[in-house]
Amino acid sequence: MFSVTLVGTPTLSDADVSLASEISGGTFAGWLADDRAADLSLPVENVDAGALTVRIEAALPHADVFVQRQSERQRRLFVADMDSTMIAVECIDELADFANLKAEVAAVTEAAMRGELDFEAALRRRVSLLKGLDRSAIDRCREERVRFTPGAETLIATLRAERVRTVLVSGGFTAFAQPVADALGFDVVQANVLGLGADRLTGDLDGAVVDAVAKKALLLSEARQMGVPVSAAIAVGDGANDLQMVRAAGLGLAYRAKPALAEAADARIRNGDLTAILFALGIPQRRWTCSAD
Repeated sequence: MFSVTLVGTPTLSDADVSLASEISGGTFAGWLADDRAADLSLPVENVDAGALTVRIEAALPHADVFVQRQSERQRRLFVADMDSTMIAVECIDELADFANLKAEVAAVTEAAMRGELDFEAALRRRVSLLKGLDRSAIDRCREERVRFTPGAETLIATLRAERVRTVLVSGGFTAFAQPVADALGFDVVQANVLGLGADRLTGDLDGAVVDAVAKKALLLSEARQMGVPVSAAIAVGDGANDLQMVRAAGLGLAYRAKPALAEAADARIRNGDLTAILFALGIPQRRWTCSAD
């Protein structure tokens, strides 16, 4: 049996649910949040989840749609990208602003996230431009520019309450990722390490680069250590560097994503905030661990 979850922004009507029911052949199974999120049940053995998702998205452009097997819906592992996913900015672009290089660096970031450039080469190129920047700019940037994406705090707090292991894996930097992970309550964090001299950035990276391959490898490693199948994992990101882990996860999500990732993902969050993921997991709003978002 399959479930179809509909999340409306700002609302979901009875008419919306009826239309999705007609398209899918499913029956109404209940509201996860009044006038915002609902479930349909499809009593079938197999369905082309991707094609059905696209059809319902076209009919309900204000809704985010998740189609999945009911038996696999309760995921045990959550793996997330950081920049433009769990936080609302690209840290390297904001850090470059302190060196008056934001436009130049942001252009490279955008191309890399679209998959038009080799990620590692593009990252090293951008980091090299920051050589000589005072290390105090990192703290200033984090304090002044980094903000959680709407829904991020409630999402992670609720996942932890539901005993889902949470992993933050970033092609960005530990100087940002570790504080973000600590503040949100992630269980695991992995990111790149900026080279630092006595008081300035060296323009290099320390250690191996966290790229698309590393992100997928971490997802697989965490699932293996937990003793759960990869189908029990959910992964979310926004750019080409997230593509491999999103494809590997049991449920791969694209959050306000670049076209390459949006096309490859099982589902897309186009309208709502990150709490849409909780509805996708079948967690009704009454069970959420609310926070400041």
